[in-house]
Amino acid sequence: MIGLGYVGLPLAIALAKRFGTTGLDVDAVRIAELERGLDRTREITPERLAASSLKLTGDPKNCPPADFYIVTVPTPIDNNNRPDLSIVEAASRTVGSMIERASAAGRTPIVIYESTVYPGVTEDICAPILEQVSGLECGTDFFLAYSPERINPGDREHTIDKITKVVSGQTPEVLEEVAQLYGAITSGGVFRAASIKAAEAAKVIENAQRDINIAFMNEIAQIFGRMDLSVWDVLEAARTKWNFLPFGPGLVGGHCIGVDPYYLSHRAEELGHDPKVILAGRGVNDSMADWVGERLHAARGAAKGTALVLGLTFKEDVPDLRNSKVADLVARLTGLGHDVTVHDPHADAAEALQEYGLTLDETALDRQYDLVLLAVPHREYVAMGAARFRGLTNSGGTLADLKGALGGAADWTL
Repeated sequence: MIGLGYVGLPLAIALAKRFGTTGLDVDAVRIAELERGLDRTREITPERLAASSLKLTGDPKNCPPADFYIVTVPTPIDNNNRPDLSIVEAASRTVGSMIERASAAGRTPIVIYESTVYPGVTEDICAPILEQVSGLECGTDFFLAYSPERINPGDREHTIDKITKVVSGQTPEVLEEVAQLYGAITSGGVFRAASIKAAEAAKVIENAQRDINIAFMNEIAQIFGRMDLSVWDVLEAARTKWNFLPFGPGLVGGHCIGVDPYYLSHRAEELGHDPKVILAGRGVNDSMADWVGERLHAARGAAKGTALVLGLTFKEDVPDLRNSKVADLVARLTGLGHDVTVHDPHADAAEALQEYGLTLDETALDRQYDLVLLAVPHREYVAMGAARFRGLTNSGGTLADLKGALGGAADWTL
């Protein structure tokens, strides 16, 4: 397993129950933490780590020859919202050196990519790197496969051992080997995609579809906001129809939904197609944090003051700060002149400072503020109750609830 993050670690732990499995990660701190039984993503408990036969290493040379090499590294976007394939390319170079040793040991390895990419990356970009580094021929000395990851951080229901796994392979024989591998660890079964490109495309449109639906909800929230009409009241009525899709408005962050549509739009533009719907959805969602900040500022009568933002992670009850749009909201409030304090019981303070330049205040709940915003409804916050939130708000202040978690007790919500 190359990459032991939110995707790689749960998969490696599951595979280690059935197969001899080695986990490789270039982050030495990550390896040291896992060896101590600490998973900073909180996807795997210390007890499961201790009980697993998974071998851990930060050095590719310590990885024994294997039949399968599974790449689960991040595929982010750059500052211009273009795909950044540098990490998956580096991982491919690492795998290239390892499959050379596997071939010398008499194996014909299969390299499986799980990282989210646009159609064609596995065969057109990764395969040549593997060939160049290893000196082996793809389709003869080693083979390719793709199985899109479907990890949802913090989700204890749709775990790797329960979901349907989409699989694909370079040949029918490889496809069956990959299907047997994943079929051995999930009760949800496997779906054999028609091709590697079809499997790559399936993953990227899963998240693009959600992004577009959420963008529609964000746009109607903005429209209804001009009418002084609660979008939550509207949705409560609309959801009584049997086929109304249960999406809601909000900030779209995280490593997948806010990123993957740009991979698809990038490839579309390379092919000469203008992806109007995809980019329109991205435009709405990327601008939502600024819109919320401006609405909160208006709700305060454009008066500057102290503000408390509760929650920084991209979703509730997880420590994941990747692509957090709450950080954009904090930046907008700060730009409008508010003195913003940020609190989050799940986020890592060092990571928040490094990624966003934000200092988390552990004592933030001991004071009062002109504006209190429940941005991410972690269970700890919801358990506090509306009265406690009101107690954090100065007399004449504004209590805001981004996702309607306080049951209508706030002065402002979407």
